[in-house]
Parts: sequence; structure tokens; C-alpha cells
Amino acid sequence: MTIFRLKQISSHARVAGGGVVRWDYDRAELIADGVVHVLGIAFGLIAATALVVVAAMYASTKEIVSVSVYVVGLLAMLGLSATYNLWPVSPVKWVLRRFDHSAIYILIAATYTPFLAQMNDRFMAVVLLAGVWSVAAAGIALKIFLPGRFDRLSVGLYLAMGWSGVIAYDSLVASLPNSTLWFISAGGLIYSLGVIFHAWERLRFQNAIWHSFVLLAAALHYTAVLDMVLVAA
Repeated sequence: MTIFRLKQISSHARVAGGGVVRWDYDRAELIADGVVHVLGIAFGLIAATALVVVAAMYASTKEIVSVSVYVVGLLAMLGLSATYNLWPVSPVKWVLRRFDHSAIYILIAATYTPFLAQMNDRFMAVVLLAGVWSVAAAGIALKIFLPGRFDRLSVGLYLAMGWSGVIAYDSLVASLPNSTLWFISAGGLIYSLGVIFHAWERLRFQNAIWHSFVLLAAALHYTAVLDMVLVAA
């Protein structure tokens, strides 16, 4: 299969904008990463369907809308990540890379959406929602129009967006169940720890490990959304 010959085809590629992208994985690494992505897509579709059904049964219209935004963001991230990482090395792959990295911004903003929609402080909720989606839009523009540049800045921006909720810590604590807050915090911590493996390019199975952290963190945040919907029911 073509995917298992990626390392022989190309190990590095220069993308528009001057950046150099590394893609140097052996057969075992590609299989491991492929398994992680297939599991992510499969469980993501099942979990997303279940969440939408539960929200439709128990949540208000506002909650259904915010949960739907989250589900779209989650599935976009899983689908684009799988497409990019499993696509054979070619010019198309480096185009897909732009959308894969853009989807991370979408997921972060989409994950915040149902939690901020529950905040009692409506002004703060609107400000934070506008803020995270504006930063996400700026990050997406950076990835689309300047691919391969500012990658380190992008990682810092991902982390800053992810932890920006601490600005409204008191309001979130007053608005969300304690169990939901624990799941949110645990997911954020797992994402942050996973960045270590994202940057550790010389480590074998680095990509599969990084994506495993992403799936675990996404699962924790999914559980937080589900917990919030059920508690509010």
C-alpha cells in the first residue's frame, strides 16, 4: 500500500511560505498512527451521535445549538487529522496540512462554546466566545495563507487559547458542575502534556503517541460536555 512507502518517497518537504515539513516515519509507525486515527474516527462518530441524541432529549434549544457546534468541531478535527496523516506524500498532502492544523483552532473554540454558553455572566460569556472564535479565525488565516511559517507560534497560540478559560475561572466555577470542571481541567492537562511528544520528533512512534494524547484529551472534554448536559437535564 502507498501509505507504507511514505518514508521512502519523501522524508522532508518544503511548503509554500518557506517552511520545511518533516515526514519521516517507518512502516510500524505509520501503522500505529493509522490505528489511532481509525479508532478516533469510529469512536468519534458513535460518541458524537450519542451526544446529539442526549442533547435533543434533555437539553434546551440553546444547549442543543452549542453542543452541535462542539460536535461539528470535534468531527472536523478527527476527519481532517486522519485525512492529512494517512494521505500519501504528495503536493495534496501539504495542502491538507493547512486544513488539519486549522481544525485544531476550530476544535478549541468549538469545545469552549457549550461551556461558555452555560455561564451565568452573559457579558463575560459573549466576550470570551467572541475572543476565542476571533483568535481561531486569525490562526486559521495564518495556517491557510502562510503554511509552514510560525509553527512554534501556532503551538503557543493553541495552548494560550486552550487555557484562556482561566480568565473566567470564577464565573465558570459558579456556572458548571464540579465534575464537568474536573473533566475540562484533565483534558487540558493531557493536551498540554501531549505537546511534549508533538515536539519530540526524534522519538519513535512520536506521531502516534501525540495523536493518542489528543484522543484521550478529546475524550475527557467530550465527557465534560456530556456530563454538563446530563446534570443540567
